[in-house]
Amino acid sequence: MHAVILAAGAGSRMGTLTRRRPKALLRLAGRRLLDWQLAALAAAGVDTVSVVSGHAAAALSAQDGFRLVHNADWQNSGPVASFACADPAAFDASLLVYGDGVFHPDLVRALVRSPADIAITVDRRWQALWSCRFTDVLADAESLRRQDGRLREIGARVADVAAIEAQFTGLVRFSRRGWQQAAAVLDALAPAHRRRIDTTSLLALLLQHGVDIAAIDVDGRWCEVDSARDLALYRLLARRCPGWSHDWRWETAA
Repeated sequence: MHAVILAAGAGSRMGTLTRRRPKALLRLAGRRLLDWQLAALAAAGVDTVSVVSGHAAAALSAQDGFRLVHNADWQNSGPVASFACADPAAFDASLLVYGDGVFHPDLVRALVRSPADIAITVDRRWQALWSCRFTDVLADAESLRRQDGRLREIGARVADVAAIEAQFTGLVRFSRRGWQQAAAVLDALAPAHRRRIDTTSLLALLLQHGVDIAAIDVDGRWCEVDSARDLALYRLLARRCPGWSHDWRWETAA
């Protein structure tokens, strides 16, 4: 299993916090986000990790345990293009990991165990997290429906919370065949669209082309750091409310 941590984006919604460093180097509960990600991957048995750099690349340096891959076109690229920089076709399976999230190793273990060519983890308890982050939970949530363990819809803006059965956690597993299916769909896009497409848009496009995607239910134990407010909120919750629904920490790493 090969994991690709996406750390190329500028993190503009973080303000001055990411002016000179990638979002993955922000600190939360005593560790950098990247350190939490690497520890969770290692705990789940993932021993090959690539980190894709872009913005403030000099702040990242290759260390034992991961290889550094630079996306020279990061300013014009979305997360899928950054993922492709790490050559997922060269591995039996590759895990796409958003660099601005933290997660319990069990989420990774669930994906590693999945026999599907493409699989994602989806959080059934998403409202517990979104209600802390937003006055209106629909302000940043997207549609997600699944049936019999298969994704049926993802990524649309909705006006009714009933259209949201769970939320995507920012983790996707592609087998080599799964990535070949995704690459074939991407190759049919205009070059500018292919460079900028985001992960949920790719998943929605794959569904339109009849590609099966497994949706693995999880219950919390992860967070995404989308803004400076998110970071402050998680720092507060980690300090005052250990064991809250989306506390990603586990005994060996806490």
